[in-house]
Amino acid sequence: MISVHELTKRFPSGRNEVLAVDHLSFSVAAGEVYGLLGPNGAGKTTTLRMILGLLEPTSGFAEVDGLRSSQFPDEVKRRIGLVSASAGLYQWLSAREVLLFFADLYGTQPDQAEREMARLSELLDLGEYLDRRCATLSTGQQQRVQLARALIHNPPVMLLDEPTRGLDVFGSHVIFEYIGHLRDQGKAVIVSTHRLHEAQELCDRFGLLHRGRLAMEGNLEELREATGRQTLVEMFMNSVGNLFSISTAKDRPA
Repeated sequence: MISVHELTKRFPSGRNEVLAVDHLSFSVAAGEVYGLLGPNGAGKTTTLRMILGLLEPTSGFAEVDGLRSSQFPDEVKRRIGLVSASAGLYQWLSAREVLLFFADLYGTQPDQAEREMARLSELLDLGEYLDRRCATLSTGQQQRVQLARALIHNPPVMLLDEPTRGLDVFGSHVIFEYIGHLRDQGKAVIVSTHRLHEAQELCDRFGLLHRGRLAMEGNLEELREATGRQTLVEMFMNSVGNLFSISTAKDRPA
């Protein structure tokens, strides 16, 4: 459902360039939750933006449902739901108006939009505040509206960029339940986060990024067998330490 092949992105920086994503390749199947993991600056958000078709890659390509993001950006966006910690709501619209507005943007027929809104309202417990303006909603209530907004057009692919950032334990639990629902619905899901301990509980398979490159990939058992470590944090710290040692050795004069 999602295919990333040798994806590379360079940004100009004065007389030099910054290599944000470096020949990155991975795939995500329907019904799979893939953790795109790494510290801030590893290239996670840049990768998601190229998958969405918001950024043109320097080289390589991303495909969603067989469509290249760089060639068919509008069609790709129709197939993706995005949940981002940095996204906001239109504060003067009600939750109902927000959901129907985004359904219309995605070309969803009105009767289908109403059905999806009713289903999501029950799933995410929106009923009590569906007709309240977003400005009056609590952080947790706004979060639930955001989750419904990303699913209102029933996309086959979901991208979650740091979905638990700034949330308390209750808000994070809602995200965990939401991702479980996406898996049950057969969505192809990418969760981009630096919170490795949370990803270990959420994801089926993991890609650990370091400086735009895939340092390691696999499910938890495969990674444990390959590294001899038990947790993603231990695996990543060990992997990054080895990569740093190799890089430092190459830079030393002969």
